[in-house]
Amino acid sequence: MRYLPLTPADRSAMLETIGADSVDALFADVPAEAQLDGPIHGLPLHASEMAVEKHMRRLAQRNLAAGDAAFFLGAGAYRHHVPATVDHIIQRGEFLTAYTPYQPEIAQGTLQMLFEFQSQVARLYGCAVANASMYDGSTACWEAVAMAARVTRRDRVVLSGALHPHYAEVVRTMAKFTADTIADAPPAFQARPDDDGLIARIDGDTSCVVVQYPDILGRLPDLERIAAAAHDAGALLVVVNTEPVALGAIKSPGECGADIVVGEGQSIGVGLQFGGPYLGLFAVRDPKHVRQMPGRLCGETQDAEGKRGFVLTLSTREQHIRREKATSNICTNSGLCALAFSVHMTLLGEKGLRALALENHRLACIAADKLAQVPGVKVLNESFFNEFTVTLGRDARDVVRKLADRGVLAGVSLGRLYPQAEALAEGLLVAVTETTTEEDIDTLCAALTETLA
Repeated sequence: MRYLPLTPADRSAMLETIGADSVDALFADVPAEAQLDGPIHGLPLHASEMAVEKHMRRLAQRNLAAGDAAFFLGAGAYRHHVPATVDHIIQRGEFLTAYTPYQPEIAQGTLQMLFEFQSQVARLYGCAVANASMYDGSTACWEAVAMAARVTRRDRVVLSGALHPHYAEVVRTMAKFTADTIADAPPAFQARPDDDGLIARIDGDTSCVVVQYPDILGRLPDLERIAAAAHDAGALLVVVNTEPVALGAIKSPGECGADIVVGEGQSIGVGLQFGGPYLGLFAVRDPKHVRQMPGRLCGETQDAEGKRGFVLTLSTREQHIRREKATSNICTNSGLCALAFSVHMTLLGEKGLRALALENHRLACIAADKLAQVPGVKVLNESFFNEFTVTLGRDARDVVRKLADRGVLAGVSLGRLYPQAEALAEGLLVAVTETTTEEDIDTLCAALTETLA
């Protein structure tokens, strides 16, 4: 630890102050079997910087990059084309160094960007107010559940069986620290979402109903019907969207009656990036709920000279206000990812987003039609946007691995998402975006035909 600025005398003085005989005494509560008895087993000893770089390059060459293969992975993270302009702007020093507006009055550029971002998200979601972003879609989902409990003063949460399993797991994990009861169900492996089964689980103690749109299998639930059932019971409808590009083609959740809309913004402006950092979106349909929103909210105002300016209108987090009054302990918003989202959305505009959505859907329809002609493959969905589920007649996990060896990233096996559900093992979730070519689709179909033969 040669970079620590403490001398032996410094350490001795600190140990004497806290009443410890040695540094080892600080770890007395750690079981002996959990302590290292020497170098870490299985790892080589230190090497030179050049040697490590060469070793890491050799390891990297074993990877199959998204851009080097026919790519059909989705399930909450999607490969879209991000214009070079996005990366150029987010790396400007004015934005890169003003990541979090702790002194908001001197970060006018950052605040204006966040204000524009909020306006775009609100418009996209069909809501009145959006916050200045959150960590990612799954934690935004939990924050919506927590907000619904504050608004309704109830503690029972009904989760759709077609909610992304990782999102559902985050909700269940966080609910261990609150009084919320989680009522969930296994996914219905059928052509249409099980809206009837979801509605039947709503009762007078329900704080919110959480529905994904499109759902984890790519289907489109009837949000208006679910919203009516939730509202009749005095509950809120929380809608989760993991593919914001879809909202360029389908009705927005707010228009369908959703009270809180959350989701993952990665698709717009943010690359796959090995799984993160990503971008949580959060909006509410009714302005009366704005003070129960987590995170921070930027607003527009005028200064003493009448000039346009931007401020943090609400900062309902414990860094800004007393902990007992905080709506969330979120420590920041994904500011740079929010900027990337906003830049990309600005470049697209409304017409561009709609055109992008239609191209995604067009290519997905081509893929679904061609895959349906492969012997042994059946398309499950009656409706979808750019992602749909097929059944393969055998464990999809094995098929995915074999196709990867052939240079085709065929999709996400449901057995990987639901390892305990044998009934779903033959399901494969296939995502198609504007980066997919018809040649890629033909490659997938040919490889799948040979693999299933």
